[in-house]
Amino acid sequence: MDKDCKKKIIELRESTGMNRKEFCDYFGIPYRTVTEWERDNRHAPEYLLRLLEYYIRAEKVMKKPEEKK
Repeated sequence: MDKDCKKKIIELRESTGMNRKEFCDYFGIPYRTVTEWERDNRHAPEYLLRLLEYYIRAEKVMKKPEEKK
């Protein structure tokens, strides 16, 4: 799963329509941590990626369809 961390965290963040700072502020994750995940220097635990995905879907923290480009 570690190899997919970078791809998954970027996918999750982009699904919300938030930039990195907004995403970090919203979820209470340090900016540097998310930056390191997205640069593939560190890897988020698999359970955290699943929890973020679940929360984003359950709380509908996603871009509205008309906002997608």
